[in-house]
Amino acid sequence: MPHNAPAPEDTPEHTPRKSRLRTWLGETPSPHSPPFSKYRWLRLLTYLLTAYTALGIALAGSDELHTSYGLTPAVALLTGALQATAIVLALRRPTSAWTLSLAAAALTALLARPHLDTVSTPGPNWPWTTPTLLAHMAVLLLLALRVRIRLTLAALAVTTLTTYVLQGLIGAQRYSSTGVTAVALFAVTVLVGTALRGRSEARTQLIEQTTITAEERARRTLLEERSRIARELHDVVAHHMSVISIQAQVAPHLVENPPEELKENLAGIRDNALEALTELRRVLGVLRSESPDNPDATEGPQPNLARLDALIENTRAAGLDVVTRFRGESRTYPPGVELSAYRIVQEALSNALRHAPGSSVRVEVSHQSDGILLCVTNSRPRRPGQPSPGSGHGLLGMRERAAMLGGHLSAIPNLHGGFTVTAFLPKTGTPRQPRPPRPDFPRPDIYFPPLPDDDPHHPQPPTGEQTP
Repeated sequence: MPHNAPAPEDTPEHTPRKSRLRTWLGETPSPHSPPFSKYRWLRLLTYLLTAYTALGIALAGSDELHTSYGLTPAVALLTGALQATAIVLALRRPTSAWTLSLAAAALTALLARPHLDTVSTPGPNWPWTTPTLLAHMAVLLLLALRVRIRLTLAALAVTTLTTYVLQGLIGAQRYSSTGVTAVALFAVTVLVGTALRGRSEARTQLIEQTTITAEERARRTLLEERSRIARELHDVVAHHMSVISIQAQVAPHLVENPPEELKENLAGIRDNALEALTELRRVLGVLRSESPDNPDATEGPQPNLARLDALIENTRAAGLDVVTRFRGESRTYPPGVELSAYRIVQEALSNALRHAPGSSVRVEVSHQSDGILLCVTNSRPRRPGQPSPGSGHGLLGMRERAAMLGGHLSAIPNLHGGFTVTAFLPKTGTPRQPRPPRPDFPRPDIYFPPLPDDDPHHPQPPTGEQTP
């Protein structure tokens, strides 16, 4: 068969058949689906076993009622068929199936009662024959797996009461009593079904809670990073507002005999700038403080590209081998661009330190005509990293920063088991239409020589973190 030929099961004539089979089995399990609904093959196996059990009980029950109780073949077959129908119905409608099974069991006991006067001692089992007992146990088990415990206990109580009425109040002449044994078996069946249902519900709630916790952690991390970005942007705006205020104050002294209108306009600009600056500082003090009760707490000056050398030295002191490379002529960028570039490199180095201990890291900063290109690449880790909660959330903040400035960021494994973070930030720091074409990033596989095939640390698929 050619390599590009579709597999037999993927051909068009087989697709509708597979679709119909999935639909029949149920694509999405509902509360009325049979047990093990998460797995289609177990669901199909449940259907087959239930149908086989129902058929066996129908045939065995009919034969016992005809030979041991003297019922006609038609009546015996009818009562056996009712119990088999109840078992099959319990897969979809357990409450209705329990009602049908109990009614069929009571009808069978009443029909067999007159024939017990003519049998020899000891008589056959009554009021629960063996097939009827097994059928009702199966129905009670499916009921306990599907409905609330209160309804299951009510069904058990009604079954016990019906058994008492048949054996204790109505009674019969010659029979082997099965009432106490049947009630005990029914109670055990309900207990097992309730325990399995409780375990399934607990597991479902645990999975839901774990999913909600992970989503909430990611959302909280994203909000924290956005809040941090907002605080840093407020710092930049506050700086510019301060410059505007100072320039408006100095401007009248740069002109001989400035007109009064100019002085009034410049004074108004200065007053508005000071008012906006005061409001920004008040809001910023609340945002930047570790505690809302201490809004006067402030931080140091915001970092920029000039402080990359200090950041890299600190990373080297922490145990990473970091090599830097700068391309192009350095130029002045808007404060927001420099701040975001610093934070992206800082987060990439932190990820390499956390997830790729012992690796070699290359930091490349390329000054291009339309912006700045950052590339941080680490080699394959030499030893396993420590598990870190919230892995991958740092990438959210880096992508937020790049997108906010109209740039873009990628974080992917490279060809030799390491990791590469590449970001491009436009020099204007604002989104442009149309979006600038993606620059040609350096190939991540040229930074480090290939490692031997027997290296114990194999590259992993991209998951947002680096694992050895």
